[in-house]
Order: sequence, then C-alpha cells, then structure tokens
Amino acid sequence: MTVLIEIKVPDVGNVAEIDVVEVLIQPGDVVALEQTVATLETDKASMDLPSSVAGTIQQVYIKPGDKVSEGSLIATVLASTEQAVVAEQAPAAATIADAPIAVSLPAMPVAPEPKAVESLQAPEVTTGKAHASPSVRLFARELGVDVAKIKTGSGRKGRILKDDVKNFVKKVLTDGVVAAGAGIPSIPAVDFTPFGETETLKLSKIKRLTGQNLTRVWLNLPMVTYHDEADITDLEAFRNALNGEKAKDELKITGLMFVIKALIAAMQQFPNFNASLSADGESLILKKYFNIGIAVDTPNGLVVPVLRNANSKSINELAVELAEKSEKARLGKLLPSDMQGGCLTVSSLGGIGGTAFTPIINAPEVAILGVTRAKMQPVWNGKEFVPRLMLPLDLTYDHRVIDGAEGARFMAAVKHYLADIRRLLL
Repeated sequence: MTVLIEIKVPDVGNVAEIDVVEVLIQPGDVVALEQTVATLETDKASMDLPSSVAGTIQQVYIKPGDKVSEGSLIATVLASTEQAVVAEQAPAAATIADAPIAVSLPAMPVAPEPKAVESLQAPEVTTGKAHASPSVRLFARELGVDVAKIKTGSGRKGRILKDDVKNFVKKVLTDGVVAAGAGIPSIPAVDFTPFGETETLKLSKIKRLTGQNLTRVWLNLPMVTYHDEADITDLEAFRNALNGEKAKDELKITGLMFVIKALIAAMQQFPNFNASLSADGESLILKKYFNIGIAVDTPNGLVVPVLRNANSKSINELAVELAEKSEKARLGKLLPSDMQGGCLTVSSLGGIGGTAFTPIINAPEVAILGVTRAKMQPVWNGKEFVPRLMLPLDLTYDHRVIDGAEGARFMAAVKHYLADIRRLLL
C-alpha cells in the first residue's frame, strides 16, 4: 500500500523568505531518504533540503528563483506505508496527505517587485499631502523618512503602507544615500574592456547581503578600534601540554578557546559589552546570557556561527562545538538559527597572519574582537629584555555605548586573563 507524502520546508529559524537556488528533482524521480531535493539560501547561509521519505516524486511545486518559508510545500512523494511511518516521526519536514492522489495547488506566490522610488538626493516636489495613516507616518519618522518623498503607495487608492517605507529605505541604502539626506557620491561605472580581457562573476547572496549590512553599520555606528597585545607565553605552554596529552585522533585545543573564555570573564566584569542599544537609541538592553559568535571564512563568504551559553561550557566542549559548526559552515549547511543570538563576535586571522586590522561590528552587538598571529618579541621586564609570545588584539566598539576609557579597561581585563589563565577559575 502506498500513500502520498508532502515534503515541506522545516523550521529554519524564523526566516520570512528563503530563496530557492536549485531544484534537484523532477516528477518521476526515485529519491532515497535524506537525499537532497533542493538547495535553499537565506541572507546568511545556503542549505541542502533533504527528503524526509524514500519514494517516487509525483509533483514539484518550486523552481529556482522562488521564495519559500517554513511550511511551504516543496514536492509530493508516493511512498510505502513503512516509509510513511518514518515521515510521521519527523513532522517538521513532511506531512502525510489525506489521500494517495496528487492535489492541484496554486502556484507559489511571487513577491511583488518594489515600486520605484526616488533618491533623497532628488526629492519629489509634491502638491498634496501624502496618503498614509498616522501609524505609517510614525513608522516613517522613526526611520527618518519623509513620506512626502514616496511617490505612491501599494495600498488601496495609492495609500502608503509600511512596506513602501521599508522599500524606500532599501532603495536609499542601495543608492548609497544616508537617511539624513546627505548624498554620498556613488562610484561611477567603468568599462574595463579597453584595458584587457575581463570576466564577470556574480557575487553570492551571502556576500551581497553581508556587504549591505557592513555598509549600513559603517554609516550608522561611530566605531572606534583599540589595538593592544596580550602576553600568552604561559597560556601557549599550557595549551601545548594539554594537546600533548591527547591521542593522535583527538581534537586539539586552539588558542581561540582561551580567548573566548577570557572574553566572557571580561564581559561579566563590564556588562555594557554584553548589551545592545535599543532601536530608538534611548535604552541599553543588557543580556544575561553569553553567546559568542565566531567569524568563519567559507567558499560562499563570511558567516558567523554562534556558540550558545559559552560561559557554561568547558574548553573541550567549546572546541568540539566550534569544529562542528565550522564544518557545517564550509559545507553550507548552517541554519539561520545557528547564527542568531550572538552577544559579541570574534574575528580571528591568526591562522593567516597580519599584525592588526579594524573589524566591523556585527550589529546589533556593540563590540567585536579581532585576533591576528602571535609572535615572539623582546619584552622589557624592568631588568632585561626577555622573549615573550605576544598576541595582537583589535577591539572595535560602538562609541555611543562604550567610551574610550571603558574600552581600554575591557581590553586590559582580557589581557589580564590571557596572561594568567588561572584567574579564570576565581
């Protein structure tokens, strides 16, 4: 006996729109359990969607370029009753249809294209009052938008809706114009072909949206980067001793694990670093949890998986979790929920090199710590120069929340813990 099973998009972390990048099945295909049927992409990661059941594809309801969300129908599969039992055990990924016949469903709705809006650099001259409700006007004022500059709304009789205000802001950001109305001249387009052969490569969605987010942070946050060095000579000796005790196939401990522990201790001492500024800029939201984001370089771009409740995990537990999430990131299998809820981010270039850099804050966090390669240096101890292993640290913070003195004290605390890791036990 056979039944018809629906494959749907599972819970991917409260993401409203997910792009369908590739569809790997068609009607008549025989799929195995956990076989990838489609590739989806959010603004932060791409992921493979596995089949929750083995059987024969009856109908496919998506195509590349579509937008889906949790619960969207992907395909129907004709499977045996035994396979249906397996599917029932994973209701988030699939649900069983009432009858073993394919049901004709309407096509996936396509998001309407945003209406064209004019840049703040050339505001529209209006003769009448903009057609918008008081709540929409308040929403626009909170974003610094003059509704009179929105040509027409997408609501009934041209009424301006919140989505129209959002689209206006997106257009302004895309055109490189700050919300206050001061235009930033765009870089003119250049034809490079007269100078030689060229090739155009389309950026991945992750890189495009990361660029937009970083630009938004750069334009909105008054950022300061503080550079210093930590003496990790004793820490490195302890780390090497720990790794020497491990079996050949056991996961080795990296210095980044100790940096995470030192950060958490400093965040407990300086709670403003474990906070976010409210949207209106009037309040500081202090967090009572300690989730640390780690920037990971992948073929598709930079992603930041989050180590949750890092304060309650051991060095070995953090090492295992980071290794697992880093591998998932490189394979494009991180879920949006894996990259949400961070309190402070670490960006480490230690495996590559460098002496210093200025990392950009991963908003809405208020700080980010950059780490580069440690090196032996002669350090004066009051009597003579002695060789010490010094680790360069670069702390970028939001100056609206953290002033220079507090930033320096925070870095001093991080250095203090790294120089003598026994203090982490106090």
